[in-house]
Amino acid sequence: MFITVPAPQDEQILKLVPILAHASQILLEEYQNYCAGREFNIDEKDDHSPVTQADLRVNDYLIRQLALLTPDIPVLSEESDHSNRHTWNICWMLDPLDGTKEFIHERDEFTINLSLIQAHQTLFSIIAVPTEQVMYIGYLTELPYKYSFIRESWERYCKYKDTETDAIQVGLSHSSKNPKYQQYIDYIEQETPVIRREAGSAYKFCMMLEGEIDIYPRFHPTSEWDTSAGQGLLESIGGGLLSLDAVPFTYNQRDTVLNDGFIAYRNAENKEIALEALSNVNL
Repeated sequence: MFITVPAPQDEQILKLVPILAHASQILLEEYQNYCAGREFNIDEKDDHSPVTQADLRVNDYLIRQLALLTPDIPVLSEESDHSNRHTWNICWMLDPLDGTKEFIHERDEFTINLSLIQAHQTLFSIIAVPTEQVMYIGYLTELPYKYSFIRESWERYCKYKDTETDAIQVGLSHSSKNPKYQQYIDYIEQETPVIRREAGSAYKFCMMLEGEIDIYPRFHPTSEWDTSAGQGLLESIGGGLLSLDAVPFTYNQRDTVLNDGFIAYRNAENKEIALEALSNVNL
């Protein structure tokens, strides 16, 4: 849960908040124009995934702003050249529109993901949700904040003992049709009822922070910019994100920016359930 608090005094947070808020407004404007049927450009990248004018416009804005804010820190973005990334010990990792397919299908579950990577670890994370006008922001070693653009109000994650529940909330993508997901859920349901929560993109990580998802299994690939910010925020509250070999993801060190599947969990109790179920899935 989140409780109302005064604004933080951290310089990095206070400088990044208006930048991400403006980027969110750009993305929201693009989404509204697209949904209204106005002229809108959608292209296909080399990997056959879609890229829209919204991706590129937000990317250009954030690249410029980050260069002004931290000129000595390069940006590893989905929509920009990062061929020299292995020479970077520290970098920003950016996905200017996580959930492009959600955007195209007129589902409002898309985000902007930004994280700071140093020595292959996520140290600082932001996930902005333009259609809800909020962002989740914080350091790996501190409980995260939630900021409302509209109310200009701050809340902070409050650790508390979860109330007893008779169900596990499992987060799935709208496209999670692989029978492995049902196998995973079936195993958990042998002991505990399961509530399925379908949502797109890194929005599921936000739902985990809000207590609306306990476990998020992913059995198909993602990219590093899809998971870095979410992993950092989950780890900051005592949760985490592990590979299917039960190892935390690290960043900007492999030959590829592609991740294999993962299991994300909200707390230690969920981790135990999540990994036990994983051990009974035919991967």
